[in-house]
Amino acid sequence: MQDIVELSQLTFVTDMLAAVAFAISGSLVASRKGLDILGFMWLAILTGVGGGTVRDLVLDVPVFWVADPSHVIACLLTATVMFFLAPKVESRIRLVLWFDTLGLAFVTVVGTVKGLDHGTGPLIAVVMGVVTASVGGIVRDVVGNEESIILRREIYVTAAALGAITYVALAGLAVGRLEAAVAAFVVTFTVRAMAIVFNWSMPSYYRKPKTIDEFRQSRES
Repeated sequence: MQDIVELSQLTFVTDMLAAVAFAISGSLVASRKGLDILGFMWLAILTGVGGGTVRDLVLDVPVFWVADPSHVIACLLTATVMFFLAPKVESRIRLVLWFDTLGLAFVTVVGTVKGLDHGTGPLIAVVMGVVTASVGGIVRDVVGNEESIILRREIYVTAAALGAITYVALAGLAVGRLEAAVAAFVVTFTVRAMAIVFNWSMPSYYRKPKTIDEFRQSRES
C-alpha cells in the first residue's frame, strides 16, 4: 500500500516535471521563431500536456490537466519566465534537445504506469508510454514549423519504447514499482542522451528513386 502511495506521489511529481521540461522546449522553439509571449504560452502548453492528453483520451479517463489545472499553470509560468530568459541563450536548439530528453524520460514512465494502472496489457502500456512521450514534441515541431523529431534519423521513439519495456518487464518480474519507474527513466534518458552525444540513429530504409527513363523502361519490359 505504501509503495502504491509513493508511486502515486512520484507519478504526480514526474508528470509535473515533464510538463515543465516540455514547456521549456516549446518556449525555446517559440523564441527561435520570434513569437510574442502568447506564442510562448501556446507552444509551452501544447508541448507540455499534448502527449498526456492523447493518452488519457485513448484510455478513456478524465484528461489530467482538466481534472487538475496545475500542469497548465506550470506551463504558463514556465513560458513567462522563458520569454525573458530564452533570448539570452545562444544555442537554443541544443537546449531544446536536452529539455526534450528530460521530458521524454519523465512522461515515458508516467504513460506506461498509467496504462498498466488502468488495466491495459503490457503491449498497450508500452504504446501509452511512447504516445505520451512523443506526441507533445510532434505537436511542438508541427506548430513551430520545425522538422519533426519523428521524421529525423534519430533515436527518439526507440528510447521511449525501451524505457516503457523496461518498466513493464520489471513490473512483471515483481520488482517494486518505484524501482521499476526509476529504472525506466534511466534507460530512456540514457539511450536518448547517448544518441544526441554520439549522433546515433537507427538503420533506415533507402531505395534510390528511379529516373523517368528507368521507370519507362521498367514499364515496357
